[in-house]
Amino acid sequence: MKKKIWDKIIFLSISIFIFPFSVLAYSDYIIPGGENVGIEINSKGIMIIGFYKINGKLNKGNPNIKIGDQIIKVGNKEVSNTQELISAIDEERKDSLVQLTVLRNDKEKIINLELILVDGIYKTGLYVKDNITGIGTLTYIDPTTSIYGALGHQVAESNSNVTVEVKSGLIFRSYVTSIDKSSNGNPGGKNAKLDYNVKYGTINKNTEYGIFGQYTDNLPNKSKMKVAQPDEIELGEAKIYTVLNDEEIEPFTINITKIDKNNDIKNIYFEVIDDELINKTGGVVQGMSGSPIIQNNKIIGGVTHVIVSNPTTGIGIFITTMLKNGEAK
Repeated sequence: MKKKIWDKIIFLSISIFIFPFSVLAYSDYIIPGGENVGIEINSKGIMIIGFYKINGKLNKGNPNIKIGDQIIKVGNKEVSNTQELISAIDEERKDSLVQLTVLRNDKEKIINLELILVDGIYKTGLYVKDNITGIGTLTYIDPTTSIYGALGHQVAESNSNVTVEVKSGLIFRSYVTSIDKSSNGNPGGKNAKLDYNVKYGTINKNTEYGIFGQYTDNLPNKSKMKVAQPDEIELGEAKIYTVLNDEEIEPFTINITKIDKNNDIKNIYFEVIDDELINKTGGVVQGMSGSPIIQNNKIIGGVTHVIVSNPTTGIGIFITTMLKNGEAK
């Protein structure tokens, strides 16, 4: 996955007070992001992303397997990557039959898969994947806890649109090399070079509110910014911070047209009014997800969606929603 996944729309200090454990303790001042980051998530199971034909036909021994299922066991052996899957099938199969345990909708399901022998090799007819790689934008870092948030939406596997369950993951350095411009009906995207040698942090959670984890590198040398509550957000001008070239974070002007406090994730509706951004990108592009939205010197949210029919318009999530879900266990 070269580009990040989009949900299209047609698309503390000590105190004498005692607080309950459910109270979240994110900071009132956080470090705004805008950096382009590489993203790698290793899934808890091995994702089934499609089927291939064997001798010109789909394997009829797998009618109960669905795209999006995640293989976690072969026979009695737990598996977590494709190499383990291949070895376990060879060891655990009984003639041409192998028992798989898959996760589907967070429930385990046992499936007996019939293998097909071709030129002395048993084939499954399954396309599988054990990790996802792409790019996105860092939204914030909480300087007190070093918890960061990015994207503002989940990472999903592109073929199945299933949210990837995190076994482990990293965010790391990346450089934007070019932009594919958006046009009506066709959202463009950032192209980037990934540098796996410079790791910024871990990924612990992949949720509909964004990806979250611990920022383990040195904190960026930036001024902290006040967190805005939803009631403080106004219609009118604001800025989004994002990278269009190399690692340079730039501000671009948007106009907030609607604020929706009743939706969980689609809260800040906006139009791009910055001529430079429109000329370079056509509006909102894939890879911009997570770009912080700033208004009145406060961080109010992060970009999450592009309106495909008109890519000069987009949607953002409240920063408070991301912060709460980044802190939640």
